[in-house]
Amino acid sequence: MRGSYRASRVGASCALFRGRGYINQMISAMPWDFWLIFLFLSIVLPWRGRERMRHFMAQPQILHRERIRLYASTIVFQWMLAAIVAWRAFARGLTLPQLGLAGGRPSSIFLLTFIGATLIALAHWMNLRRMAGSNHPAAEKLRAMAERLFPQSATETIFFTLLALTAGICEEFIFRGFVIAALFGAGLSSWTAVIVSSLMFGAAHLYQGKGGSVGTGILGVLFASVRIAYRSIFPVVIWHAVLDVVAGIAGARYFGKQATPEVDLHGGQQ
Repeated sequence: MRGSYRASRVGASCALFRGRGYINQMISAMPWDFWLIFLFLSIVLPWRGRERMRHFMAQPQILHRERIRLYASTIVFQWMLAAIVAWRAFARGLTLPQLGLAGGRPSSIFLLTFIGATLIALAHWMNLRRMAGSNHPAAEKLRAMAERLFPQSATETIFFTLLALTAGICEEFIFRGFVIAALFGAGLSSWTAVIVSSLMFGAAHLYQGKGGSVGTGILGVLFASVRIAYRSIFPVVIWHAVLDVVAGIAGARYFGKQATPEVDLHGGQQ
């Protein structure tokens, strides 16, 4: 089994201009376990996220212990999912360079990472501060989300930061590392891989609402383009983590409220 997926890439690439046979070739070129992962990422993951968000938004308030439990369970889930994806990727013969985990020009990558992270942090912080003074429905929805889910104490901030780092590593490995490598292996062009991976990334964030999902998908186009151009997921891992850290800290500052008592009134849910 090992190496069989890499061997299919040549045949898949030759099928790009075969008309109707293209889709069939795509299906046959993608291993069954990759298809299962794609289906999970495209259907199960968005459904799970929306259901969890619906549960938390229905609560009048979320207490300290519940937020900590949410952060911790999400961290564990993402690392488990990333481990399973890595297991199948390596079992099928994908290499570190194919997954964006090696290669590229280190000096250029580090410079790009630093500049991008700085610009993203400043832009995101300023945007959240601007939205805090708005009565737009999107701002009201963000305010309701912040009151329930964003960190409201030093302990929660530590756990949230760990969650942000986890999301940066795991989500970028899955959506920009594995998904793009799998699509390349099935014979897709770079731009097709960018679009498909970004649609999947946006769908995984449907719990943020339609606007948040679309915005995340657009951001995914930028991240995927950089990953392909520099053959590395390192810049987008850092950018993603910085984006989430700023969202948690600035969101709590401008949209949150004082921490709730550390008493669990909901029977240890989640």
